[in-house]
Amino acid sequence: MADVRPETMERITTKELADKFIEEQVAAVREQVGEDGKVLLALSGGVDSSVVAALLIKAIGDRLTCVHVNHGLLRKGEPEQVVKVFREELGANLIYVDAVDRFLDQLAGVDEPETKRKIIGKVFIDVFAEEASKLEGIGFLGQGTIYPDILESDGVKAHHNVGGLPEDLQFELVEPVKLLYKDEVRVVGTALGLPDSMVYRQPFPGPGLGVRCTGAITRDRLEALREADAIVREEIGKMEQTPWQYFAVIPDIQSTGIKDGKRYMGWPVIVRAINTVDAVTAESVELPWDMLCRIRDRIIETVPGVNRVMWDISNKPTSTIEWE
Repeated sequence: MADVRPETMERITTKELADKFIEEQVAAVREQVGEDGKVLLALSGGVDSSVVAALLIKAIGDRLTCVHVNHGLLRKGEPEQVVKVFREELGANLIYVDAVDRFLDQLAGVDEPETKRKIIGKVFIDVFAEEASKLEGIGFLGQGTIYPDILESDGVKAHHNVGGLPEDLQFELVEPVKLLYKDEVRVVGTALGLPDSMVYRQPFPGPGLGVRCTGAITRDRLEALREADAIVREEIGKMEQTPWQYFAVIPDIQSTGIKDGKRYMGWPVIVRAINTVDAVTAESVELPWDMLCRIRDRIIETVPGVNRVMWDISNKPTSTIEWE
């Protein structure tokens, strides 16, 4: 399939259209891979890679090998959800790699944001390449490329999951959703039976919580962020109309607080909720005061090391959506 979406291609907005697309792509994958071909896929648990994984399982079954690398920077419950959905429910041939210590050891003491991103990317590539080298007979690499990726890179995709793999790992790409927009990918994911919590997952940066635990990442602050973020997402997720994106941040600063009648130093949690159309600009969402109070109380009472909760009401520009 060419990297240009035909003008006549119908928008996938219904289950019927999604079922037709799935049928066509299953046939296309089987033709490309052949009767004996094997495919390797980096499965992050994000929308695009999850939909591609489910589609490839439907097409070639256990001839797909998924590799899920837990780098310790995922949101609460996400690694467990990936294993449950794909290994237990869909019967995927899934390799789970616990690389938490490896990532966090490499990130220790590093406070420069771009350096952190590069370390996370490099270690991921190293881990994935190591797992790939253990497998035999893999000739194809599955990718969650979608159409906006192609448009933004003028037809040359800098693959967000495994870009920069060593040259001695030679694979032919399998990209079954590369002509779909994100909303269409979600419709296809639902038609494939993936849970809504995965299909309608909020946008999440490639470095994960690494850009929301600002400055040099420490394990205790990262764990506090994971717990606080889960509370923020649970409470805001109850809104009748949820914002486009909402999450927590813990910056690398402390302030004085009071606990058991004594002063102590603790971290602030910053609540961020925004609406946007294209992520180029974004507006802060007005959150109900009673909800903010519930978030505050739950975080202060249950998350160790936190003594303040703050609300980021800045727009993009001049701020960005993420803090790093």
